Amino acid sequence: MDPRQRPYRSVLYIPGSKERALDKARSLPVDAIIFDLEDAVAADEKENARETLKAALATGGYGPRVKIVRINGLDNPWGRVDAEAVREMDADVVLLPKVNSAADVDALAAITGDLPIWAMMETPRGMLNAAEIAAHPLMAGFVMGTNDLAKELQTRFRPDRLPLMTSLGLCLLAAKAEGLVIVDGVYNAFKDTEGLAAECAQGRDMGFDGKTLIHPAQVETANTAFAPSEAEIDLARRQIVAFEEVEAKGQGVAVVDGKIVENLHVVTAREILAKAEAISALQAG
Repeated sequence: MDPRQRPYRSVLYIPGSKERALDKARSLPVDAIIFDLEDAVAADEKENARETLKAALATGGYGPRVKIVRINGLDNPWGRVDAEAVREMDADVVLLPKVNSAADVDALAAITGDLPIWAMMETPRGMLNAAEIAAHPLMAGFVMGTNDLAKELQTRFRPDRLPLMTSLGLCLLAAKAEGLVIVDGVYNAFKDTEGLAAECAQGRDMGFDGKTLIHPAQVETANTAFAPSEAEIDLARRQIVAFEEVEAKGQGVAVVDGKIVENLHVVTAREILAKAEAISALQAG
């Protein structure tokens, strides 16, 4: 599930208790789905949501979309039962909320076995321990929980997200160091396409692999923002050709559009083309 090979542009939250939403998700052009048993499900619906989701995943039909189940925290009455249930579900990943340390991941792994784990990164302690959390052998991805994080940090909302930059950067560094998937937090104003596009562009430029979403109307914007553009694909192809031609002739350095092309640029170019091909394959599927 290497993010350099497999797209995670759009990661949509779906309530595990809503049969209609679970069914609709089968046809949405998202790269991954977070089937939520936590925040999106009321206390008196927890047990029903667990059974509803289990049945939906058993029915299948989600195609190549990565199936992620967010359980309740292990410190509340539902978390352990959720974890035991997910172990038997047709899920690709289990997502643990409010991860503070690697010990939290150990506690979940003791229940779910070798199922890959993603961590909700949404607490100050989690930010400080991001490196040790990322290094856990079963850790496969980070999801930024920016709403909870902002609440814990007592920040104010700013379109540039300056108050969150330290936290976002710490998690990006930890995830990239360990080769994890890392997806950005949600954009709450789901009707504000312009604002969403700006935040997606910021997250993409920072290095996030994609965006978590709260509404299907946000999918197209995220998919566009986190996919290589036609200009990027064209440049990548030309960089590879130029570099290979110079290398084959044993000549000096390759130059494309007035800029030197080194091996590191070619590595990035090949990753861009691989992601574009993977996106095409997903769309074809």
